[in-house]
Amino acid sequence: MSFLGRVFGGKKEEKGPTTAEAIMNLRETENMLLKKQEFLEKKIEHEISIAKANGTKNKRAAIQALKRKQRYSKQLMQIDGTLSTIEMQREALEGANTNTAVLQSMKDAAEALKKAHKHMDIDQVHEMMDDIGEQQDVAREISDAISNPVAFGQDIDEDDLEQELEKLEQEALDEELLRAGPSNTDISIPYDEPSEKIKSKVPSKSIRKEEEEQEMKDLEMWAT
Repeated sequence: MSFLGRVFGGKKEEKGPTTAEAIMNLRETENMLLKKQEFLEKKIEHEISIAKANGTKNKRAAIQALKRKQRYSKQLMQIDGTLSTIEMQREALEGANTNTAVLQSMKDAAEALKKAHKHMDIDQVHEMMDDIGEQQDVAREISDAISNPVAFGQDIDEDDLEQELEKLEQEALDEELLRAGPSNTDISIPYDEPSEKIKSKVPSKSIRKEEEEQEMKDLEMWAT
């Protein structure tokens, strides 16, 4: 628009139709041409029937009917070509409309993604993931420490306990042997303390029990 036109309010340029409006207009034109095509086909059939009816009876009327039939056929061919052109144009517009919608959706998605990442920094994300990993390691160590039976004294060697138990049992056996000594103070009965060799041979409770019984029998024999 020129300067004078802008100053004095010249005629504004009309805005063209949108893609959707153009597609709708083409479809309406297609429907109109299809109806006209159907009308011409019926006219052609009618003229052919007139030509057949007159035939040799009225040759002039038959020829005129055939001429009209040729004109209708020519118009029908033109309509067929126009419909093909309109159909291709409509398909192109529909494809462009689809591409426009797809591109707009992709653009909106890109803008939304950009907005979502606006306050994010890749270095901060890596640091955050490192912190999460460290905290997970700490939590795992705490769980291991809590579930470790060492804190409750479960690391005692059972072999040491068995040796201590055998020692206590041997001491108890020695005390019983001492208590089972001669009851009569007037009679002096020699008594030999069990040697270290005998003390050390305590392989099991059953053997110790047999040894105790035998020793008790021997003491009873000494006492009588």
